[in-house]
Amino acid sequence: MAQQSGTIPPGWVGGFAQSDPKFAYPNPDLSSLPLLDNLANIDLLQRQQAVKWPEFSWETVIGDPKSRCFQMFSPFISRIGYTDTGRVYSIICPQQGSCSPSFGCLNIEVTVTGQRGWADETGQEKVAADLRVEGKIWFSPSALQNPFVKFLWGLFADSNLPFPARKANAIRVTLHNSEDTSKSVLPGRMGESPRFKSPDFARHPGKAWSVANLEVGIGPIVKTGNAIVDDFNQLAMELVNLASGNLLSPGNVLTWNVWCEEPALVDQNEWREHAEKWRESIDADHGAPTGPGTQPCYFDGTPFKPIDAIVEKEIDAINAWLKEHLPALIKKAK
Repeated sequence: MAQQSGTIPPGWVGGFAQSDPKFAYPNPDLSSLPLLDNLANIDLLQRQQAVKWPEFSWETVIGDPKSRCFQMFSPFISRIGYTDTGRVYSIICPQQGSCSPSFGCLNIEVTVTGQRGWADETGQEKVAADLRVEGKIWFSPSALQNPFVKFLWGLFADSNLPFPARKANAIRVTLHNSEDTSKSVLPGRMGESPRFKSPDFARHPGKAWSVANLEVGIGPIVKTGNAIVDDFNQLAMELVNLASGNLLSPGNVLTWNVWCEEPALVDQNEWREHAEKWRESIDADHGAPTGPGTQPCYFDGTPFKPIDAIVEKEIDAINAWLKEHLPALIKKAK
C-alpha cells in the first residue's frame, strides 16, 4: 500500500503490537485485552488513523451475490484512536441516514459498546481491533415535515410511549459476528474483505495509507415490551429496508472496507465532540459535516434504485399498523 504524500507526525513510540506474540498476524488473538468502554479513555488518546474512504457493501437481495451494492459513506465518518505506543482506546463508527418515501429521514448509528486492539505506524500491518457494537435508529427532526410522522409523534408523546423520536428511545438493532450468531465481538483486520471483489470505484490503492475490513451480521430488533411500540419499530425497520435494499435486514451481512489516511495527532476535545457534531448535522438537514458520500451502486456502476412499488408497499404496511393499533393509541393518549 503506497503512503500518501505528507508527513507522519513525530512522537511515535510503538511496541504495544509486539507486547504479546498472540497479537501478531496472520491471526491476531486479542482476547487477553478487556473490551473497554469507548468513551472512558479519551484522555489517553494521542494519535489516530482517520477513515477517509469508508466503503460499505451488502446484498440487496439476501443470498444473491449479483445483487451486491457498494456505497461510500461520508468521508471521515470513522476513525481509530490510540496511544504513542499503539494501544487502541477508542473507535468512532458510522452515523448515516436513510430516507423512506412515507416516513421521511431517520438517523442510523453503529454504536461501539466495547473495543480493544493495537495500531502500528511502522510495520506492514497497521491495525488489529475487536469491537462490540449495536445499531440504533431514530427519526430525524426533519421527519416532522411528514404529516403522518408528525401525527404519530404527537400521539406517542401524549401517551408517554417511547416512540423513536430521539436517540434515547432509538430502535435498537442487534448486531453479531457474521460467522457465529452467538458471538458479539467483531474482528477488524488488515486488508480488503475476502468475502467479495470490490469494483474499482470502491477501491483506493495508491491514495490510502492503509486499508482494513470489518463485517457484521444483522439480527432482529430489541423488543421494548410494549406491543404498540414494538410493532411500530418493526414497521419502521421494514420501511428502512425497503428503501435501502435490505441494509439492516435480519440475516444480511454488512461489510465495510476502511481506507485510511496516514496517522495524525488527536485533539481530545474534538474527539469527544465528534459524535454530537455528526448527530446535530444529520438532524439539521440530513447531511454530514465532512461532505456527502456516494450513491449505492452495483458492481458495474449501475445505481441501486428501490423497487418501483415501494410507496405502495409502504402505504399497505402503514395502513395495516394503523388498523391494528390506532384506536388503542388514541385511547391511551387521552
